[in-house]
Amino acid sequence: MARYFNVAGPCNEAQHYMIEASSRLTGIAELIDQEQYFVIHAPRQSGKTTLLLDLANRINHEGKYYALYCSLEAAQGIIEPEKGIPVIVKGLKSDLRYSAIPGARKFAADADYSDFTNVLKDELTDFCISLDKSLVIFFDEADCLSEGTLITFLRQLRNAYNTRSRTPFVRSIALVGMRNIRDFKAKIRPDSESLGSASPFNIITEAMTFNNFTKEEIMKLYAQHTAETGQVFEPEAVELVHQQTQGQPWLVNAIVREVIEKMLQSDYTKPVTAELVEKAIQTIILRRDTHIDSLLERLKEERVRRVMEPVIIGEIEKIRRQSDDYLYTKDLGLIREAPGLVAPANPIYAEVILRTLSADSQQDLCNEKYPYQMPRYLKNGRIDMIYLMQDFQAFWRENSEIWVERFDYKEAAPHLILQAFLQRIVNGGGQIIREFAAGRDRLDLCVKYEGQKYPIELKLRRSAKTEENSYSQILAYTDTLGVKEGWLVIFDRRVDIDWDTKIYLKTEKIDDKTLTVVGC
Repeated sequence: MARYFNVAGPCNEAQHYMIEASSRLTGIAELIDQEQYFVIHAPRQSGKTTLLLDLANRINHEGKYYALYCSLEAAQGIIEPEKGIPVIVKGLKSDLRYSAIPGARKFAADADYSDFTNVLKDELTDFCISLDKSLVIFFDEADCLSEGTLITFLRQLRNAYNTRSRTPFVRSIALVGMRNIRDFKAKIRPDSESLGSASPFNIITEAMTFNNFTKEEIMKLYAQHTAETGQVFEPEAVELVHQQTQGQPWLVNAIVREVIEKMLQSDYTKPVTAELVEKAIQTIILRRDTHIDSLLERLKEERVRRVMEPVIIGEIEKIRRQSDDYLYTKDLGLIREAPGLVAPANPIYAEVILRTLSADSQQDLCNEKYPYQMPRYLKNGRIDMIYLMQDFQAFWRENSEIWVERFDYKEAAPHLILQAFLQRIVNGGGQIIREFAAGRDRLDLCVKYEGQKYPIELKLRRSAKTEENSYSQILAYTDTLGVKEGWLVIFDRRVDIDWDTKIYLKTEKIDDKTLTVVGC
């Protein structure tokens, strides 16, 4: 059977096109040789399980140590250690049973599960004593554990680690999941709002992560398909995949799988073009596959909202980059950072985040049968943006107080409601391109229709200088898009200012540009 691009579960080179997982994370062999315990963390669907299975197979093949892969997912949600620890031991027992490690069937044969504070340590100690080589364990889905089960699990590993000079134990252990060790912390007291202490596992040497695919790795991945089928990827298509995914592995595979298997029906004589890639991206965004849907569920969490809301409106100075909330959101793969920049992890995530947060409002607009549809605003083949903005001003004045209360993201609600309003209109033909503010106190949108571009900049009024200070930004945005006209929307959230003052519309000529300011 021909290999294919995998979007479900771990990869193996016999069935799937893949970049060798171990090449994406170096230094693990050295940590194992040094008998270290460590953490590997990376976002969901980035290749963690593929890496662990590859490492375990490689170590067992080399013959220097024994290696075991074990998932802790079965213990998810079990907070009582007297219940959770037996589940973990039984999981190890099952994984060993199907491994090639000698004597595996004897592991925990007579385990005393009533002694849950020691049974994991004791059974692993007895097993390691029986082996002729050291054992390495990769615990996947480690961040599924919580509270009492987590603490008891970590303490048993730590206690055995500290006595390894006298009593044999596991040579090297990796805890692997989406989150770093700092977020494995459990609530120590039921009434505590803190995440507690990481001290039950203060023996780790290193917390490692691996990056997304580089452009060169994407080209290498796609070249495997070309070598086997002859199907060509146009350079512009590869460039678009890299730009839109920022190398996120699941997206890199999902896009070309959509193109090759669904759109081209596996006709390898047809090239993969940028136009096909763009259509595939839109399909994935609208379809919201399980990977994307599970990621977006995180947007409902309060700690994620505290980070994502400033990102949406561009006020990243409000974010404390060393806070647990920020580091947690980053570990989930929702955001990326660079000097002076915090933004969604990639443009596809940015699009689905904003669509998700504004989806209910868009549906409400449809349900309430507002007459705001594309034909209403067309004039000589172009969108009459003045007319459209006047309609939004009227809608905002009448409905904003009620609609804002529907949002958990209340600070970003004006941005989201305007986008829902625009999305309802362009669904009749057209597209909205969104560019997150990323530290510039704004959100840029571009409405595209019939080859025309209409740039819109969204701002929250912070002072009397907000409008004046925004001119250079919107003018620069029009330059980027190569157009001569732009619209600046300023939301005034002051409760002591009347609507007649907030609602205004004025057009100015600045050099060769036309700028319309829309007060809301």
